[in-house]
Amino acid sequence: MFFLNLSFPEFLALLGASSAVVVALYLLDRRKNKYVVPTLRFFAACETAPVLKHRRKLQQPWSLILQLVSLLLLLLAIAQLRLGSRALSSRDHVLIVDSSAWMGARTGTTRLIDQARLAARTYVSRLPSTDRLMVLRADVLATPATLFESDRSKIQQAIDQTQPGAASLNIQGALDFAQKAQKMRSGNAGEIAFVGAARVSLDEASLQSSPSNFRFIPIAGSTEHCGLRKVNVRRSMNDPDMWEIFVSVKNYGASQRSVPLGLQFGGAPVGTRTFVLKPGAEENATFRFKTRAAGVLEARLLNRDVFPQDSRASLELPARKLLPVTVYSAEPDLLKPVFTAISGIQATFRLPSSYDSNVKNGIVVLDGFAPPAALAVDSIWLDPPAEKSPVSVRSTEKNVRLQRWNVDHPLGAGLRAKDTELASAETFRAEPGDVVIAESSAGAIVVARPTEPKAVVLGFHPVRAGMKYELTTPLLFANIMRWMAPDVFRSWELTAGTVGTVQAELDAEADPSTIRISTEDGKPLPFTVQGRTVRFFAADPGVVRLLTGDRELVYSLTLPQPGDVVWTPSKAKRGLPGRAPVESAARDIWQWLALLGAAGLLTDWILFGRMRRSVMGASRTASMSWRKAS
Repeated sequence: MFFLNLSFPEFLALLGASSAVVVALYLLDRRKNKYVVPTLRFFAACETAPVLKHRRKLQQPWSLILQLVSLLLLLLAIAQLRLGSRALSSRDHVLIVDSSAWMGARTGTTRLIDQARLAARTYVSRLPSTDRLMVLRADVLATPATLFESDRSKIQQAIDQTQPGAASLNIQGALDFAQKAQKMRSGNAGEIAFVGAARVSLDEASLQSSPSNFRFIPIAGSTEHCGLRKVNVRRSMNDPDMWEIFVSVKNYGASQRSVPLGLQFGGAPVGTRTFVLKPGAEENATFRFKTRAAGVLEARLLNRDVFPQDSRASLELPARKLLPVTVYSAEPDLLKPVFTAISGIQATFRLPSSYDSNVKNGIVVLDGFAPPAALAVDSIWLDPPAEKSPVSVRSTEKNVRLQRWNVDHPLGAGLRAKDTELASAETFRAEPGDVVIAESSAGAIVVARPTEPKAVVLGFHPVRAGMKYELTTPLLFANIMRWMAPDVFRSWELTAGTVGTVQAELDAEADPSTIRISTEDGKPLPFTVQGRTVRFFAADPGVVRLLTGDRELVYSLTLPQPGDVVWTPSKAKRGLPGRAPVESAARDIWQWLALLGAAGLLTDWILFGRMRRSVMGASRTASMSWRKAS
């Protein structure tokens, strides 16, 4: 005989507290008696108040005893008193089913996950019918498919619905989760059984210890396999039309293999390579190809093995956009060297007399010229007419010296030139919301207006001024183009990898407030930043985008990770258990205890409660109604 839900000290504490409350209520019963008298004149005045002494005496001891016995029975039902031995009673087991990517490998015509489901169903059938079991799916995360459940149909359904994931197995996390789940139960802990191939990463392979109640049911299969480890694509720093491709291939088997690799873009081959891989070796290959068009880049291993899921990876490359820039200038030859030095733009030069107000996209550059109507696109104004300038002109100064750049703004990033002499420059009166980019001793000479459409106004002509032969001029215009059209100048890097923890290295230390990480449906992902390293975790396959400044990193987390080695515990029960006895040695009686406790409270209410008083009061009233008045 033992308690299943409560320990004996807990049971005694609850019983003592509840009994004390019931006894106190009986001792503190101070019911008021109502007396009917004819008038107040029969009462005599009393000089001293009488002293009343209340004796603490139980008026209804049998009612108290009945309530205490009923309370005891109800507490025994809550504690789930069982007849039999605790060691042979129902237990709480955890069944860990390997749902990592490698479980999709085939052995003949069947997959490893099919064999694991069959073994899991056999394990469940050999447990006593009263035992409870939690089904836990384990890959990079431990996900419970059921709670501790005794309904075998729900357990079988959870096992049948288990499918391979896309990540490697985190066996340590699954074992920790199973142990914590058993500790949270107040019942008798059973086994922690693992069913699967147990292929883990090299970090997990060093795990030697396992719980004392651990049972290992291995699912064996072929381990000879080669697969893609990672595919990375980015634009070349020297030629924006050139893509640099990095491919990593690994041999997971125990024998040397020759593996051919083929690359295709839009269905056309762009590169081939044959790897000769030693057991457990990983090699890399680099390719380059040039294109401006958008399309799908596919890397494929031209071999067949038991796990074909990681033999192919595809990335969707974006097209390289060119930013149209229309320059209206009476001296276009002065500005052509500036715009031809900026990669990613397509400049068109026109005379002010041929101004077209129908330009709907790109950027318009106005050299000493003001259009007759307001612009609907972003614009750059060079030495505008004072009466038609978008930013009001305060004055026109001679021999102006440029003193300061606003390096905290993207337009002033990287600009350090000072003491530049300008023969003539307009100073502006910045309005609220405008951003001053460059200042002289006389005032603001470069002002940006961030409201749509954006505008940048220069109070001087940079080629005619002292900045003609300085590097500041093309850098300033490049900053303006990147600020007005960031999507065109954004650098791309695409990676095909696997789900789990992803680590990205940035070019420089970034402000966390400027970093955005989201899934393909726009949901944000949490991340951490340490120096130049950004880390985030993705549990589901899909596309994740990381935006930081003018750089975009795209992660296609669809490449399965089969695991590096097979993990084998040092001490554990192996294989399926023997068949369990038909019936458990312990039996529940809490239902009968609850019924007896409820019956006791009902009996107390009938014999000593309101029901008895109401019956007695009714009979007294009936007898008084027949009494004859004297």
